[in-house]
Amino acid sequence: MRDPFDGSTPPDTSGLRLTKVKQTAAGIPAAVSSLNHGIRKMGLTKTVRTLLMVNQKDGFDCPGCAWPDPEHRTSFEFCENGAKAVADEAMKANVNERFFQKYSIQDLLNRSDYWLNRQGRLAHPMIKRPQATHYESISWEDALDLVASSIKAMEKPDRGVYYTSGRTSNEAAFLYQALVRALGSNNLPDCSNMCHESSGKALSQTIGIGKGTVHLEDFERSDLILVIGQNPGTNHPRMLTALRDAKKKGARIVSINPLPETGLQRFKHPQDYMSGDFQSTQLADLHIPVRIGGDAALLKGVMKILVDKQSFDRSFIEHKTIHFEEFKQSLDEFSWNQIEHDSGIGRETIEQLAQLCHESNATIACWAMGLTQHRNGVAVIQDVVNLLLLGGHIGRPGAGLCPVRGHSNVQGDRTVGIWEAPSESFIEKLEEGLNFTIPRKHGYDVVHAIHAMERQDVDVFISMGGNFLSATPDTKRTAKALQNVGLTVQVSTKLNRSHLITGETALILPVLGRTELDQTTSGEQFVTVENSMGVVHRSKGNMKPVSSTLISEPSLIAQLGEKLCPDVLDWALLGSDYDSIRDLMANSLNGFEDYNIRVRETNGFLLPNPPRDNCEFATKSGKAVFTTHPLPNVHVDNDHFVLMTIRSHDQYNTTIYGLHDRYRGVHGNRRIVFMNALDMSERGLKTRDVVDMTSHFNTTKRTSLNWIVVPYEIPRGNLAAYFPEANELVPLDSTAEISNTPTSKWIEVSISTTQLLTAEEE
Repeated sequence: MRDPFDGSTPPDTSGLRLTKVKQTAAGIPAAVSSLNHGIRKMGLTKTVRTLLMVNQKDGFDCPGCAWPDPEHRTSFEFCENGAKAVADEAMKANVNERFFQKYSIQDLLNRSDYWLNRQGRLAHPMIKRPQATHYESISWEDALDLVASSIKAMEKPDRGVYYTSGRTSNEAAFLYQALVRALGSNNLPDCSNMCHESSGKALSQTIGIGKGTVHLEDFERSDLILVIGQNPGTNHPRMLTALRDAKKKGARIVSINPLPETGLQRFKHPQDYMSGDFQSTQLADLHIPVRIGGDAALLKGVMKILVDKQSFDRSFIEHKTIHFEEFKQSLDEFSWNQIEHDSGIGRETIEQLAQLCHESNATIACWAMGLTQHRNGVAVIQDVVNLLLLGGHIGRPGAGLCPVRGHSNVQGDRTVGIWEAPSESFIEKLEEGLNFTIPRKHGYDVVHAIHAMERQDVDVFISMGGNFLSATPDTKRTAKALQNVGLTVQVSTKLNRSHLITGETALILPVLGRTELDQTTSGEQFVTVENSMGVVHRSKGNMKPVSSTLISEPSLIAQLGEKLCPDVLDWALLGSDYDSIRDLMANSLNGFEDYNIRVRETNGFLLPNPPRDNCEFATKSGKAVFTTHPLPNVHVDNDHFVLMTIRSHDQYNTTIYGLHDRYRGVHGNRRIVFMNALDMSERGLKTRDVVDMTSHFNTTKRTSLNWIVVPYEIPRGNLAAYFPEANELVPLDSTAEISNTPTSKWIEVSISTTQLLTAEEE
């Protein structure tokens, strides 16, 4: 019998319905879906009024993705998933004392993530006491006293771990890291550790900054846009508008991904109907179905061809880069047989891609977790850098590197100090502004934090937003580790599985959402965020809070600071007047000078980015660095597969909004494994057959039961399944070199047949 306390997602017994794969993204179905979600949760009037404020200059930043806003905005600046996120925050505060009296923790563990999210907003601080079966109400004062006393009781500062979600505002994140460092620790893991950490490490080593190098406007000036390991239609839908506009200006678009994604085939902007435009736009000129893990081989092949053709920018390479000759010579090590085998792509197609690169005077390379979550995540991103350096495509209009972030402020959180391994220069500037000593010892990232919990080296774990259990790898192992902690604290807006797998004592602390009015004794407050392209701008909620007991994240942190280290900062002022936080940030962070003035400008302000702004590189040599890397080992045992985790269309990160993956034609059930039809035939499998999957890493195995097989256009030997359900198959110790990012896009698995679904189950 299943142990609910192992953290795994309960069995999905919902009926499965399959429809044709969609050929066009967005359009009327997206508009209808957006309105339906809003109307069900907010009503028609509130839906329209609220959506008119999303991503507007005087409104609030979308709680969803971090795609930048155009300078000249339309009336509706949101995507389908953004509308769902807004509607989610507007739900009634039904998860209250009566809710937790009705449902035990065990009851809730047996509910789906979808069900948990549908119950409404968290309304009141709650506590689970040792051995208790239910949460019970607790006052804010008593809850914060418990957190403070537990931290004070720790033998040393590093026995506390302080996690941050990417939705936390700049102000809250800065104040949070200041408090943690005042306590003497750098244990500040965050969601970046699991997604774009590989990007930050790869870019910092090669161009001197861990960020991308493009403006949004560059897309309309580009000749060629490479979209690698990314599904914008589901994960970053507003990006489709930029791709559409680029296409209309003559750009060519190439999709490099194991799965053909609808969002990169055809796109129809819902607002076009209002102007009488009923035509959709074909986006990708070329789709390259690379094998999982085959991107490095593909890129090596393209660069071999370009170097053989002498197709590179000699002046740029001579004056702006180092190690070109070593890089050039390294390409001779890779045979075409190996390149074709590892990538799964024939030489003719690779030559076609190389020709597009040869013809382009301005190339943008975009990527997401399809590159970052591999053992060679850092190396393959540095090969993307190599490709753009060859053509001089950095610091040039219409060209550059574009890692596409997920959470709405994940980039901002890192910029303002949520970082377990800060540089000495960052620390020195922080000390200058905060006026206290910052610890130098690097702290725990996510994987190291889980290991510390396993060793029983963690007394207090605080999660500032997010759903730590569902976001992390090796779910059962992580769940066991969390239960070793004395006190776990979840600062949240909605119920999730991390509230149910806890330490001996657990707190749920409900806070205001991004969309809600934040009123303090100093008046109405606003916060700021940083988008994927380095623009910092305001976000001001306008909705009445769903519960009078909610407080803001900055206020919560400030109250804790007053209890833990009252003499370090003026916590009362910081918690009531966010201008005072921004003044402190202006003195503590490079690039934030005159913060309160500049962030009040209409479109915010752009943080400095030397490669983008001046084609300058803050590396040891002062130049961009060509790097050399071997090809990764893509071999798996006979009859094994490579599995990657993916999102459905009706989810954002770990939040499940619905049970429809509309673009892929899957409805009603999430326990799906996508498989090549020929692989199915070879194994005697039919659509809707049920299999178990076992992951293999070194000598360890993990088995996940009851996955429904669905045929899909995916390279042979490859599988795809939704997370967080499939996260239990991701080995905790399988991580990317240098970045330590879990390898959620490379999981070696075997499959075994279990049973067919009965007619009743269907």
